[in-house]
Amino acid sequence: MLPQLMKWSLTLGRVAGIRILVHWTFVLLLGWVAFTESQRGSDLNTILLAIGFVLSVFACVVLHELGHALTAKKYGIKTRMITLLPIGGVASLERMPESPKQELLVAVAGPAVNVVIAFILWLVLPGLQAIPSDEFFMRITPANFLYLLLFVNIMLVLFNAIPAFPMDGGRVLRALLAFKLGRVRATQIAANLGQLLAIVFVFYGFLTNPFLILIGLFVFFGAYTENMMVQHLDFLRGHSVREGMMTNYVTLTPDNTVRDALEKLLMGSEHEFIVEQDGNVVGTLTRSQLIQALKENKTDTPVAEIMTQEFVSFDVKDKLSAAYTELQKSRSPLYPVLENGRLAGVINTDNINEFIMIKSALVN
Repeated sequence: MLPQLMKWSLTLGRVAGIRILVHWTFVLLLGWVAFTESQRGSDLNTILLAIGFVLSVFACVVLHELGHALTAKKYGIKTRMITLLPIGGVASLERMPESPKQELLVAVAGPAVNVVIAFILWLVLPGLQAIPSDEFFMRITPANFLYLLLFVNIMLVLFNAIPAFPMDGGRVLRALLAFKLGRVRATQIAANLGQLLAIVFVFYGFLTNPFLILIGLFVFFGAYTENMMVQHLDFLRGHSVREGMMTNYVTLTPDNTVRDALEKLLMGSEHEFIVEQDGNVVGTLTRSQLIQALKENKTDTPVAEIMTQEFVSFDVKDKLSAAYTELQKSRSPLYPVLENGRLAGVINTDNINEFIMIKSALVN
């Protein structure tokens, strides 16, 4: 999912080496805010103030995600990017720490930022003389702008405290349970609780607010995905890439033409190829690249001219769990596996999933 988000996103800049991206659908949110205000008869200044408030909220969201990212950085975990979506922000951490203490600190770091923001606003703002009416929250004005921002930060803390993946509260719960039960069992309990809460959200949403249905579905599938990921990594623990790689595969040489590659594509089940010369990997080639070359009448062109020359490879001694994690976050469908610098096999997501299915069947 994240590579697709990045594909349709605009880079705003970098903070501490982390790319800050905004998804194109964010523009739709700003347009909807402007349209809603104009329908209410607001003037240009009020419309711009409403848009400014949305941008301020998402600035707080960026700071929230940076809290996670910079805390994770202390434990050697990199964050590739933070992507802003209409529903919030997504920090693309390479992985979550497996240490319960480290995961607990990374999880609480985000909401802690919102607590600090809310506390600073509370200190600088004059106290309200009375409990605000509903109208106070219905329209943004210069007088209530910062008060509403304070309120939003409090709501972000409360929302993220929900003990369900993918919210921070779910990770905090998993980290606390993991101290006694281990990561796998803790994830199962936290995920099951998250899915139960998600079902409550969905049913309550049908009766009250349809937006709760979307939140419920988001939580349900987030909890399910997290649980499956942790279980899969547990099955792969202790195994090397050598055990999960394929040794029966078809390769190409740089001198093979697109016509040669298409013949091999039709004759077998391979959709991607490793291009190698005397055991040395020089590139990779996908079916989509071949089809594009065919459309451009390049059937007699050597594959060296259309192949991808930048690729990631694994060593036979690498951890299979690390390869699985890399495959989950990458768009590359096939990776070469090397032994002493020479091609020894290939690995892809399907093969690792089959390995997991076999190990799961043996356990059950």
